[in-house]
This record gives sequence, structure tokens and C-alpha cells, in this order.
Amino acid sequence: MQTSPPPPLSSPARTIRIVSRKSQLALIQTHWVRDELQRHFPHLGFEVVTMETQGDKVLDVSLSKIGDKGLFTQELEESMLRGDSDFAVHSLKDLPTRLPTGLMLGCITEREDPADALVVHARHRQSTLATLPEGAVIGTSSLRRLAQLRHHYPHLVFKDIRGNLNTRLQKLDEGGYDAIILAAAGLLRMAMGDRIHAILPPSISLHAVGQGALGIECRAGDTAILDLLTVLSHSATTVRCLAERAFLRELEGGCQVPIGVNTSLVDNTLTLTGLIASLDGQQLIQDTIVGDPETAEALGTELAQRLRSQGGQAILEEIVAANRA
Repeated sequence: MQTSPPPPLSSPARTIRIVSRKSQLALIQTHWVRDELQRHFPHLGFEVVTMETQGDKVLDVSLSKIGDKGLFTQELEESMLRGDSDFAVHSLKDLPTRLPTGLMLGCITEREDPADALVVHARHRQSTLATLPEGAVIGTSSLRRLAQLRHHYPHLVFKDIRGNLNTRLQKLDEGGYDAIILAAAGLLRMAMGDRIHAILPPSISLHAVGQGALGIECRAGDTAILDLLTVLSHSATTVRCLAERAFLRELEGGCQVPIGVNTSLVDNTLTLTGLIASLDGQQLIQDTIVGDPETAEALGTELAQRLRSQGGQAILEEIVAANRA
């Protein structure tokens, strides 16, 4: 699809074009990448190009019902393949584990807190998830969060919520929900950390694959761009996220499957916990693997295979059948 190779970085006509979604959070993330690169490479020019994706346009249908392959990335990827832009900045959790031919994951940045966060309406400032009244309405657009929270808090009612972060907060504040669950990283990046009522521990909610990190996608083999991106790469985050993405890839899951993870890298030892849950939260299959960070992707694949054999395969087949019905 690419029309012609871009001019070399040494060309005076070359401006590095960064493609991004239009949401406020996406632009905060993209502008951070642009500014960091500009700081390291003051002689180069950088331009941000914005686009809307299918996931941005379809807001009246839950994510699980409109598919999971490239909902927030496809239009950006097509721009790179045409040669209209040089790389894209994604929330890594939105980037599919299998990328289109001609594109690659060029860099993973240092991770912000990957945990899920509870944000409550003002009337519940003294409450926790456990003490919210029976029937309290919790907003989430994630089947992963929904399944885990249904398991731990069956007294609560869960309702889908879509829109960008500001829109979700507005819906909460207007009283449509008693609380909502959001990624802590997004709130922190938007300087809204004061809205976090509580961080959900891994014992309650394992986070999404790649949550809290930025993934920079570029054309495969574009050595000039790949060389630029090395200054943003964070080795510990990369190891953890590669293990998580291998786990998800092996399970072939996305928005339509409740899959959660948690990783740590301590003293050159990688620990990966993974979970597969039934949609109703009645079944949670969870296990942990520990090993050498040099084998991060192999560890993720092995853990996925373990969970399949422990009952996860039956859950996955049941979800696939339900989606086809």
C-alpha cells in the first residue's frame, strides 16, 4: 500500500509525521512522544497528524459487540502503509498482538501504573466496592473488568459505558452511575489522579495486556525511524509487555474475551500471572509462571497453554459460541 519510500532523515524536506487518534488522552500521549523525540533530536522536525478510528466513531455499541481487531488502530495503520505518516502512538492495550504485514511494534515506553482504578460519584465518597449498596450501578466497557468484578461483588449492577475519559467522568458526575472503573494510567496522564478513589489490587482485578504502556508502531524495516525510537524504549516494561502480549496472542483473545494479567520483574526474574474468566464471572482460571526475562515471550505462551489445559479452553469455546449465536 505504501506509495513510495520516505526521504532520508538527512533530507531538509523530511518532517517526521506522527499519527494519533484525536482524543485528549491520545494527544497527551502523542505530544509527550513528540516532545521527547524533539528534545533528543532538535535538528529534526516532527508533526502530529490526527485521525478518527472506528472505535472512536461507534459509541452506542459495546466494544465486545463491534469486534476487537484494530478498532482503535486500523485507520492509523493504513496511513503508515500509504506513507502518509511515519509512526503511530497507541495505548499498548489497544494494539492487536498480530499486526498487519509491513508494520511492526517499534518501541514500548516506560509504563505508568497499569492497575484499574475505582472512581465514585460524590455521594459514595465514604464507600468501597465492597460497601457500595446492593444494586449500585458500576460503569465499565471491559469484559475483563466486568467478569472479575461480578465474581467478587455479586451485589453490584454493571452497566456498559463508552466514550473518552472526559465523557465517562461526566456521565458519572451527572448521576448515571454510582461508580466507574477506569485505567489508572489514563487518569494520571491527564493530571486527574485526584479522581482515583481506590486502586484495585491484582487480587480483585488483573489488568489488561499492555495497560499503562505506550506502543509505537511503525513500518517494518524502517531503520531510520527505529533508530529514533530507541531513545524511548524502556527495557523492563518491554520484557513485561512482550510476555503479556505473547500470553494474549496464544489465547487469541481481545475485547470479546475476559483475559487479565499481572507482571513483575525483580532481581532479573520475570513473574507473569494470567487469568481467563467466564462472562458471568462464575469461573476464574488463574495461574502464575516465573522465569528468565530473556524468555519472556516463551513464558507468556507457556502460561496460556497451562490455562487452556486447566479449564480455560472450555471457557474460550463457550465465549466463541456465544459470540456466534
